Amino acid sequence: MLRNYRIIKKHLLTQLNMNKIKFGLISVSDRASENIYADEGIPTLEKLLTNRSSSSINLEVVGTELIPDNIDLIKEKIIFLIDKKDADVVITTGGTGPSPKDLTPDATLQLIDKELPGFGEYLRRESIKYSKNAILSRQTAGTKGRALILNLPGSPNSILQLLPSVMDQIIHCVEEIKK
Repeated sequence: MLRNYRIIKKHLLTQLNMNKIKFGLISVSDRASENIYADEGIPTLEKLLTNRSSSSINLEVVGTELIPDNIDLIKEKIIFLIDKKDADVVITTGGTGPSPKDLTPDATLQLIDKELPGFGEYLRRESIKYSKNAILSRQTAGTKGRALILNLPGSPNSILQLLPSVMDQIIHCVEEIKK
């Protein structure tokens, strides 16, 4: 059954000219953007995406941005990655908590055409397995045109735990919005 699914999926990806999915990555952190400490979000995402690429689908990083917690800058960089770098998926890390400076979900919600609340619900549910503080997270996702925007926490451990658990859904979402 799984083999048939993979064959059908590969055929659909070929039909949709989707042997490649382009990712834009944004790490939102005041301190990392000021070189107070090294950003670990983007390297963690890049490693996961590189390891996930396969013969049937190539996951390509087309742009990365390390920026401070600034709602206008977050929106600007998301739009840049979608419009100028042709990203199919923009993944942000950081800025998803309850602090007044945590504005990544707010920026995302201002940009998207359709909210996909299931991503945030699932990611919070998975996060709670590792930390009860995950209930404070405001992770969200949605589509802007034919691109998916997904907010993840800034912790490298959270990224490692969460992104692999939704990669199939990310790929499926891109398939759907590219039809």
